[in-house]
Amino acid sequence: MITVSRSHWGPGAVALFLALFLTVFLVIPVAKVIYVAFQDPNTGALTLINFIDFFNTSLFRESFVNSFYVAALSVVVASAFALPLAYFTTRFNFSGAILIQTLGVIPLIMPPFVGAVAMVLLFGQNGTINLLLDEYLGFTIPFMEGLNGVIFVESVHYFPFILINLSAALNNIDRSMEEAAQNLGASRGRLFRRIVFPLAMPGYVAGASLVFLKVFDDLGTPLLLNINNMLAPQAYLRITSIGIGDPMGYVISVILVTFSLLALWTSFLALRGKEYATVQKGGGGLMKRDLAGWEKAGCYAVVILILLLVLSPHIALTLLSFGTVWSFSPLPDAYTVQHYVDVVSTSSIYITNTLLYAGLAAGIDVVFGTAIAYVVWRTGLPGRKMLDYLAMGAVAIPGVVLGIGYLRTFYQFDVPFIDKPLASWWVIIVIALAIRRLPYALRACVAALQQVSVMLEEAAENLGATKSRTVRRVVVPLMTGGIVAGFVTSFATASVELSATIMLVSQESDAPLAYGIYEFMQSAAGRGPGAALGIIAVLIIGIATYLSHRIVNNKETERAPRQQSAAQGV
Repeated sequence: MITVSRSHWGPGAVALFLALFLTVFLVIPVAKVIYVAFQDPNTGALTLINFIDFFNTSLFRESFVNSFYVAALSVVVASAFALPLAYFTTRFNFSGAILIQTLGVIPLIMPPFVGAVAMVLLFGQNGTINLLLDEYLGFTIPFMEGLNGVIFVESVHYFPFILINLSAALNNIDRSMEEAAQNLGASRGRLFRRIVFPLAMPGYVAGASLVFLKVFDDLGTPLLLNINNMLAPQAYLRITSIGIGDPMGYVISVILVTFSLLALWTSFLALRGKEYATVQKGGGGLMKRDLAGWEKAGCYAVVILILLLVLSPHIALTLLSFGTVWSFSPLPDAYTVQHYVDVVSTSSIYITNTLLYAGLAAGIDVVFGTAIAYVVWRTGLPGRKMLDYLAMGAVAIPGVVLGIGYLRTFYQFDVPFIDKPLASWWVIIVIALAIRRLPYALRACVAALQQVSVMLEEAAENLGATKSRTVRRVVVPLMTGGIVAGFVTSFATASVELSATIMLVSQESDAPLAYGIYEFMQSAAGRGPGAALGIIAVLIIGIATYLSHRIVNNKETERAPRQQSAAQGV
């Protein structure tokens, strides 16, 4: 009994610390938001009056419908972008398939709010495309009018979630299923409708639910497009304009959380009770066939059109960052590097803060992610699965809700040595970023740990190594690839997080890059410097992603010999 107790003391202490941290900085703030939403602002008693007032107010009802409409339509438009790219590159012998898949993922490295203004300059009423259409064809298309603009921007940015998941699902389909259908006389269209797409449904639903969740919770894009009649902008505006005592901000937050959970639950229900397994392990993917000349031309035309659309924010943002004046003209009047000079000389604090905040948050995430993965998958601690569920629960919490929860919960706690509330200290931004990105790092660490054989740990312990030494010298080194991937994913996404940080920035000197971009983009004069900051953000994310791929590939190359010698190194 003593031996068992001692062997579990270390993991138990770690699990307790992690549970306390997540409780304090995730569960309590969210619970506080929910509690206040049901609290009478005058008497403090629990009531439904706040929700009744919400649905009795036309602006809030309109915002609710608009958010649902934008999220649903964004899934449809994102599917229209993703389905052809995924199907063509997995179904046909297609030159440049890898390049097409790579270009299709690039939109993820730019947050939608960064490219929103640039897309207005391309597709707006007086943007490049409509100016040319009006001049040569005599009509315009309302790409960016009202909610259309939000749908367009969100679809362009988030469609890679569907592309990545659907491509993986198509590559895992057992080709014998396709052969059997063809032998029974199924046409190509019927084959896709009845066999291919249904078997790939898990991947599609996973991607579509992520798109819905991300769009429904997004704050920055509607704000920059001046669309305030949606739920997330209304929550932000109520808290920032009326104050943290306004109950409507909390009611909206509860609705945002509810629909985030509902999106995940719906994706689960859509697949429950259905069989998607294939006969072979891995399936082998769809049978690839050659295209006729006219088919190839048509496919390439569709692919090029989609890629031009989804890469247009990057093109427009680059032009805007170098342009002098870009208004009522297809292209900027002239080009300059002054915007970059200005932001580096006067706004470098945004870049410095971002590197510090995102670096610290990503470091916290991989340490916590590794610890949680080990506790859940390598120990027999009771209730260990709850730690995993608790950490992953952050996926369903919108950034604006977490920000509101932190303001409400921690504004009353003063930090002694700096004499200011915890909610206005820059460290709270780091914690918010770490909580928001922990699920990404956790999944990468879990995947890496599952590839490390338990026998290596047993061999090390048989040679006399303690549990902690085995973890340090055997497990963690073999998990390096996954840890690096988790760090970079957390770092890259935290670098451009706006929803939570915009609520928690108390002074300009503490502001990160995303906040700086948002501030610059508020005025026409600031668009050039804001675009320059946006390009810098994209470069930071791109370089980090590239380095992670290099490191992970190198680690995979070294993995086999290291696994053979890991136990001996103890």
